[in-house]
Amino acid sequence: MTASLELPSVSFDLSPELEAHEPPEARGKTRADVRMLVSRTGTGEVSHHRFGDLPDLLLPGDLLVVNNSGTLPAAIRLDGELTVHFSTAMPEGGWLVELRSGHGAATVPFDGGVAGQRLSLPGGALLTLTGRFSQQLWRARLSTAVIPYLLGHGAPVRYSYVPVQWPIEAYQTAFAVIPGSAEMPSAARPFTPKIVTRLVSRGIAVAPITLHTGVSSLEGGEYPYPESYDVPAATARLVNLTRHYGGRVIAVGTTVVRALESAALGQCAADAPSCQPPPPGAAARADLPQVRAAAGWTAHVVTPQTGVAAVDGLLTGLHEPRSTHLWMLAAFAGADLLESCYQAAADGGYRWHEFGDVHLLLP
Repeated sequence: MTASLELPSVSFDLSPELEAHEPPEARGKTRADVRMLVSRTGTGEVSHHRFGDLPDLLLPGDLLVVNNSGTLPAAIRLDGELTVHFSTAMPEGGWLVELRSGHGAATVPFDGGVAGQRLSLPGGALLTLTGRFSQQLWRARLSTAVIPYLLGHGAPVRYSYVPVQWPIEAYQTAFAVIPGSAEMPSAARPFTPKIVTRLVSRGIAVAPITLHTGVSSLEGGEYPYPESYDVPAATARLVNLTRHYGGRVIAVGTTVVRALESAALGQCAADAPSCQPPPPGAAARADLPQVRAAAGWTAHVVTPQTGVAAVDGLLTGLHEPRSTHLWMLAAFAGADLLESCYQAAADGGYRWHEFGDVHLLLP
């Protein structure tokens, strides 16, 4: 049913002038030196800020939930013009991979490949394509352990709007501790130790989940695929207690929303650890959905039709006109406010993509 949904209308052209081609550090700035568009669903207000304003825009008692997944050097260049992007570990043990052709960052999806084909990778590894998963993704198996192999032979995934190869450290957030994402959970990139200190000093808590993100280069409107996630019991308890006592849960990134909503719905893979009930005392208000400790693979896609049950606000990057992330943003803001936000961002010269500006959606 969700696969047939139309994406919200966001009418703007993403010109090169609106793309962030490099991190702020390349211009002598800090990670926090990005702009932040703020929208409020209660009033329809849209305002312009710097990311450093975040502690003053949140309230004591609010909870920020962050993704602690670390970014892998997930791109492997083969001989010739073929590159493999390792996207997502699957429950049965294989990986989803994307084949791309071209040089450097100027690659495009590769239409070739057949089931059973074996590709020779650097370092003597062998990648076997076992079957199509989607229009652009293959199921595949590597002849050695994937994560150690990528750490030794890979480079960060990048696209044509980033002309220079930046080191993997440029693609890690302040919260990254568990390697596993093909692309950076970039909503958290502007956070610095100084800003985290200001948040905590103001009475704003921070709690982690893990969701390993796959590649973002899917065709416009292509249905999102399952991703592995883990919502710890301590984080589930903090989410429930925060909302019970009147605080707001603000997700740092769409990945956090997907994880928390999945945990609230009890979505776990059949062969993964089962969802656990909330700890005693964590659930007190019957009108609030409860987030449970959960781990596994989630196929849940947040849309205006599903709604958002476990999260009150969202800090996220700016997404492309045909990105399926817009389904989730419309669930928070509604189509009209979302259209106003993106028009304001485009008119204001905000920068898109992982090194760009951010958008804070508040109730």
